[in-house]
Amino acid sequence: MNQLTYHLLTALLAAKDAGRAILDVYRQDFDISYKADHSPLTLADRRSHSIIVSHLSDVSGEGLPILSEEGRSIPYQERRRWEYFWMADPLDGTKEFIKKNDEFTVNIAQIHQNRPILGVIYVPVKDVLYFAGEGLGAYRVDDSDILALSTNKPVKNDAAGVLETILAGSIKLPDDKHRFEKKNSQITIVGSRSHATKELEAFIETMRKEYEQVEFISAGSSLKLCLVAEGRADIYPRLGPTMEWDTAAGQVIVEQAQGSVLNYEMDEPLRYNKKNLLNPWFIARINDPA
Repeated sequence: MNQLTYHLLTALLAAKDAGRAILDVYRQDFDISYKADHSPLTLADRRSHSIIVSHLSDVSGEGLPILSEEGRSIPYQERRRWEYFWMADPLDGTKEFIKKNDEFTVNIAQIHQNRPILGVIYVPVKDVLYFAGEGLGAYRVDDSDILALSTNKPVKNDAAGVLETILAGSIKLPDDKHRFEKKNSQITIVGSRSHATKELEAFIETMRKEYEQVEFISAGSSLKLCLVAEGRADIYPRLGPTMEWDTAAGQVIVEQAQGSVLNYEMDEPLRYNKKNLLNPWFIARINDPA
């Protein structure tokens, strides 16, 4: 657990520092370029990537490789041998960033044998951190200053004490205040703000036949998975394309919040480090308490 704790603290600090760099760009005019797949790229993406790689490389004395959206051209023949590795999306929701609607995040996960075991999602504009570790649970921190790590790298020997302080100032997920008033006859669905599909519309119509009251929330980036983990949304059906770095951190946060992120057709958890890094359709939800 000490190694997981140390890696989690490193990811928290990396996400916060990357988020600061993103906000520096966000608050001024910036240029937009386009990648080969026509997706947008900004200076904020590149700066965030550089900062995250710098932080995670410091802890990679254990030899952990890093797979990032902005550095994804690593051959599968090399990747397939990885037992542990970092997966990062330096700026999830670049379209939301460009629209300046505040709904973008920094995502960092650690993968072990094709499963995410650690996840951090930082919402720079709100200064909110979501994080989880296997066996630790899932949490939300509403003021990242609690990290008290602004310029200092977490020290392995003190990792447990630092994490204990952070947990004492965090909200454990799911947050029951969002669930007490829920009734069996109502459901809250969260979906993409920029990637609505006909399949999603059909899914919502199906839910309207099963529930008396259906609320739909639009959100960008991995915020949708965070809303599920919090209990503010009951279900997130992603009936459209995503990449592994879009979901890895959010998946472990949802899972550690007593939920699941399951392949839409196979009904099994999403797997990572596939030859094709494209995710299948999936359904994320918080499971009903026993």
